[in-house]
Amino acid sequence: MDIKTFETLVCESKDTMYRVSMSMLKNEQNALDCVSDAILKAYENLHKLRQEEYFKTWLIRILINECKKTLKKHNREVGLEERLCDISSRDNPYISVEIGEAIDNLPEKIRLVVIMFYIEEYSIKEIKRVLNIPEGTVKSRLNKGRILLKEQLK
Repeated sequence: MDIKTFETLVCESKDTMYRVSMSMLKNEQNALDCVSDAILKAYENLHKLRQEEYFKTWLIRILINECKKTLKKHNREVGLEERLCDISSRDNPYISVEIGEAIDNLPEKIRLVVIMFYIEEYSIKEIKRVLNIPEGTVKSRLNKGRILLKEQLK
């Protein structure tokens, strides 16, 4: 893959990357840092990408790993209460504030799958590849997410 193709694919993925990182970190600066780190790491490891058609999946996987590193580091530095700040009043990528708050209240593993499927419009197979989990796990997390969201939105 040449640099121009890399730039184009990254530009096409930047909004998705931002939303995924915000859903995990709930802090704009940390989310932006992780997006930047993931892009740099992807560029440095571009030679490891086997199939160009899986670039976006590969890039999001790198981003998720960067977010997890940041969460671990952040949990050591800051108490849990400060980390769970409310992002509903900021630039929220969700359809409405109520749905955004309900999604924010989901457990992280379920929240990530729900956002990837319903907001980012990833297929179940793509989510399976990105998160490196079985297809059945993706489906069960989506089902659990729907149940939890329905309870919260009553």
